[in-house]
Amino acid sequence: MKIGIFDSGLGGLIVARAIRKMMPEYDYIYFGDTKRVPYGNKSHKAVYEFTREAVEYLFQKENCAIVIIACNTASARALKRIQREYLAKNFKDRKVLGVLIPAAEVAAQFKRVGVLATLGTVTSNAWAIEIKKFNRKMNNQTKVFQNPAPLLVPLVEEGENERAKPFIVKYLQPFRNKNIDALVLGCTHYPILKKEIKENVGHSVKIISQDKIIPRKLKEYLARHPEIAKKLSKKRSVKIITTDKTQNMDRLVKKWFGSIIKK
Repeated sequence: MKIGIFDSGLGGLIVARAIRKMMPEYDYIYFGDTKRVPYGNKSHKAVYEFTREAVEYLFQKENCAIVIIACNTASARALKRIQREYLAKNFKDRKVLGVLIPAAEVAAQFKRVGVLATLGTVTSNAWAIEIKKFNRKMNNQTKVFQNPAPLLVPLVEEGENERAKPFIVKYLQPFRNKNIDALVLGCTHYPILKKEIKENVGHSVKIISQDKIIPRKLKEYLARHPEIAKKLSKKRSVKIITTDKTQNMDRLVKKWFGSIIKK
């Protein structure tokens, strides 16, 4: 059985690449819903339906034992319902994990945190909620500031990093007088713009990027859950599929992951 990784588009490939680098022995399948990207401006109901469809496909058609939802909007708006309702009813022996909570645990160690995310994720207030949960455990208090960056995902999907620069300046502006000591990249597309973002926030601000967190957390999870780990095949294969294919996708996939896309 495989490890499935799902995102609304191609941004999750950055997380997928990092996971595979840490645990190359497993078989992976990446599913990008490029036909309906971005999810950030979709309704709560639509995000759940799209995510459930992807999870179902990865379980039924691709024989995945575990699926990582490498999309913060889906992690914020669909993950808990899928875990509590969908899995309990349909796939009791499978697991679905998100990317938001592990990064929130890291963010909770700081005093003043900015969160740059999609409109859907910001509206859900999931980052502030999860950070405060960890604050209670750590006996710490974190002030959370959030700002949506709705145009970054489409620009990243088109490989337009240069055109994204003025929008990065605009979206980071609300954080400038907040004296933040850490900035969460609250969308798995944003690490692609990490260099440009770092240049704007300054080197004193810690960048919390999920591609640096999720691989270690997944490895620890599999160590704690041998009943899942023992199901995973180890042929070192990787398969990348999408719901739509555009002319520049092969180029972006090669750049971000290194494998050719399949539809």
